[in-house]
Amino acid sequence: MKTTQSKDGTTLAYDVYGNGPPLIYITGASCHRSFKPIVRDAKIFASEFTVYNYDRRGRGDSGDTLPYSIEREIEDIEAMIDAAGGKAHLYGHSSGAVIALEAALRLGNKVQKVTMYDAPYVRGEKEKAEYKQLSQKIHKLLENEKNSEAMLTFLKGIGMPKIFVLLLPLFPGWRTTKALAPTLAYDITLTQDMPPVERATQISIPMQIIVGEKSPASINDVGRQLTKAIPNARFVQLAKQDHMVNGKKLLPILSTFLK
Repeated sequence: MKTTQSKDGTTLAYDVYGNGPPLIYITGASCHRSFKPIVRDAKIFASEFTVYNYDRRGRGDSGDTLPYSIEREIEDIEAMIDAAGGKAHLYGHSSGAVIALEAALRLGNKVQKVTMYDAPYVRGEKEKAEYKQLSQKIHKLLENEKNSEAMLTFLKGIGMPKIFVLLLPLFPGWRTTKALAPTLAYDITLTQDMPPVERATQISIPMQIIVGEKSPASINDVGRQLTKAIPNARFVQLAKQDHMVNGKKLLPILSTFLK
């Protein structure tokens, strides 16, 4: 494990895998750098890149400094890019894709290229209202320190299979997953609005927007909205993949674009 510090003094823990161009791996909700699917994908990507797999603030071995803001997450990305040598590619999955887009807007030429997978902005006003109701439930549960119920409610609310959600507390690592519940408030902050299509027109670096063919229709629609808005963005619908993308299927597309 290595560490670096963000602008506000928050310690960020990370691991480095592989050789090649530096790639910052930005994970989504309920994930951390030691989560087995994350480690597996980081090592797959490491066959082509030097992968910086870090714990977002409030997760794993990283610290947390309140109050939370999107700006602090972008400062974390800048700290990771500096740790990687001053310039890097970004790969953001789910809410991590939202952070990657914001970094593209705010960090200038420190970000070389960005690949986003399944950015989960809300699609329209109806979906925004439904998500707000879910958000209110999650915040109330967190305020009452019901972390386990908050995590399960969130996963069910975003469409995870009910049988998976019911069995999740029986899986190894549930204690770690449950401990991440307070960071759900952060991911909700990132994803509670519609995609920033007007701001996205200002992005000048190369962007690749990937969605899973089997991912929700709303995510596919959001991906197309962003592709239309971002100058020269590349859109890819990855066949036979859902939100939990197979890293081996993703790597060739990631590598062709970034390298």
